[in-house]
Amino acid sequence: MRERESSGSSAAVRLRREGIIPGVLYGRGKTPHAIAVPERELRSVLSGPHGRHAILDVVLHGQKTSHASILKDYQVDPIRGRITHFDLHEVRLDEAITAQVAIELIGESPGVKEGGVLSALVREVSVEALPLEIPDRLVLDIGGSEIGTTLRIADLVAPEGSKILDDPDTVVVTVAAPRAEIEEEVPEEEELEEGEEAPEGEEAAGEEPAEQAETGDEGEPGTAEE
Repeated sequence: MRERESSGSSAAVRLRREGIIPGVLYGRGKTPHAIAVPERELRSVLSGPHGRHAILDVVLHGQKTSHASILKDYQVDPIRGRITHFDLHEVRLDEAITAQVAIELIGESPGVKEGGVLSALVREVSVEALPLEIPDRLVLDIGGSEIGTTLRIADLVAPEGSKILDDPDTVVVTVAAPRAEIEEEVPEEEELEEGEEAPEGEEAAGEEPAEQAETGDEGEPGTAEE
């Protein structure tokens, strides 16, 4: 890494065109320094075994001593996917720092094999440790998780020398029963087949009973004229 001579936006654009990423080194109460590093080297660090928790040695122009630093943040172009800027934080190797550490799930859940639904609610936790002892990741074994199982931060095991700072009761993983598919049964109307008689006591609409006698105008039974 090298110290940048100019920190203007035009200078940053020129550096990116040359494959060099501008950044800032700050921390420990010192004046921030504008620095730059080839993108290939920065990507190599991020994809290395320690990822974002790697300790970087920064040598500023005119100095012989290096500055132990950690990657605090970086920005990526959403279209090209290239790193456009990064921030380094200078640290002391003998003083504890706090870092976000990813949670890695291992094993196969018996509950999932039975149709259960696994939900990962927390992806990373805050860990305190010396810079060189910050773990790359924390492993959570879900091999014994049946349907109805709930795993919490308390189930994570931090390496010796490091401490998890988040609430131990925070839920990390759940294995829930599958949602039942409820099918509503709609009864079909029964239709009489052709030639089938209607049930007793039911008359066709608009028809009078066959046994009903014809009535006259006054409602009395009619008589034949002689």
